[in-house]
Amino acid sequence: MPSLVPLIGPDFGAVAGSGQLRRVVGALLTYGLIVAALMLITCVVAWALASAGGSWHTATKAKTGVFVALGGAVMTGGALAWADWLLGVGASL
Repeated sequence: MPSLVPLIGPDFGAVAGSGQLRRVVGALLTYGLIVAALMLITCVVAWALASAGGSWHTATKAKTGVFVALGGAVMTGGALAWADWLLGVGASL
C-alpha cells in the first residue's frame, strides 16, 4: 500500500552558499557563547563584591544578571544541537 504522506524534504544543496551560511551561523554562536561566559564572570564578580560590601540592591541585580547569562549560554549552546536535530528530522521525512 503506498504511503499517503509524500516524501518531501529540504534540498540544502540547491541553495548557493549554504556551506558559507553554516560557517557564519557557527561563528555567531561562538561569539554568543563567549559574550555569555564573559557576562557570567562579570556578574558573579559584581555579586560577590556587592554582597561583601553590603549593597543588597546591587547584589540582587547582579544575581539576576548571573541567571540571565546562564540562560543565554544554555540557549546559545543548545541552539546548534537543536538545529542539527531539526535538520536530521527534516532529512528523514
